[in-house]
Amino acid sequence: MSYSAPSQITQRQLAYFEGKHVLIAGELIDDFPIELDKHCASTSIFTTNYAYYQQFSEHQSIKCHFGAELVEDTNADMILLYWPKAKAEAEYLLTMLLAKLGKDTEIVVVGENRSGVKSIEKMFADLGPINKFDSARRCSFYWGECTKNVPTFTLQDWFKEYQVQFKEHTIEVRSLPGVFSHGEFDKGSELLLQTLPSLRGHVLDFGCGAGVLGSVMKTLNPKIHLDMVDISALAIASSIETLKANGIEGNVFASDVYSNTKENYQFIVSNPPFHAGLKTHYSSTEELLKKAPQNLTHQGQLILVANSFLQYPPIIENAFGHCETLAKNNKFKIYSAQK
Repeated sequence: MSYSAPSQITQRQLAYFEGKHVLIAGELIDDFPIELDKHCASTSIFTTNYAYYQQFSEHQSIKCHFGAELVEDTNADMILLYWPKAKAEAEYLLTMLLAKLGKDTEIVVVGENRSGVKSIEKMFADLGPINKFDSARRCSFYWGECTKNVPTFTLQDWFKEYQVQFKEHTIEVRSLPGVFSHGEFDKGSELLLQTLPSLRGHVLDFGCGAGVLGSVMKTLNPKIHLDMVDISALAIASSIETLKANGIEGNVFASDVYSNTKENYQFIVSNPPFHAGLKTHYSSTEELLKKAPQNLTHQGQLILVANSFLQYPPIIENAFGHCETLAKNNKFKIYSAQK
């Protein structure tokens, strides 16, 4: 079994988990929970990643929770936190999970050094002792214990609010930590919106993030039927709040690319992700492009924005037989293809 570097360093320290009820959270990408479950009293997972949730949802001995917040009861007495790429997301997860589990919870934090995992020392300082006990494969392994009373957690307090101006419209955006374009209007999304034609029929906003694209599209084209999907529960919660803040109707739901979507879209519009954690990752976008024709109606259209260096045109050409560049600047290009 091949594990990620953070899981490999955790595997070296299995003694910390003996007899514990362990709740795993954060940037977890492999099957290490199955290995860990052999050494714990029980193992459970909290994930904001829908694909990872699907992977473990039918597992017999490991309970997997998906959402922006852990609302189910748990008997966990230890948290194993895989440090995410965004420090703000790490703080969010830590605060939320400790508020759920309470005082006397043990915590293990593991992550790549370049991700800023050392920040846990300062972040945890007011909660109890935490120390680094191992270092390998450019990763660090911390163990600590929450010895102080934990502040209550209220999800609404974690939304960052900002405004996006587009043409004569003002969109109120509400975004949780770890969500793309958290606190700012992405320049790629702005170029995409400037380039979009008038929309009609069923429209899919793939990788909806904080809901900026979907909200602007529905504002400019109020008669469309809008679906907004993302793999991240934090993005789903953010988009729902953004729609609510602007009085906009839309269907927002989790989907691993097309796993939960329809097959009759007139438009698929996307500012697709190309990072998974700290690594560049293209597989979900490649699937989006390759399978777009079978998810579009007759003469349906795919429109997306991408960094100029990304080699998406050959994939689009292979799927549609052609690929047009509708607009470009020094950083982004807008690609389109019609079925």
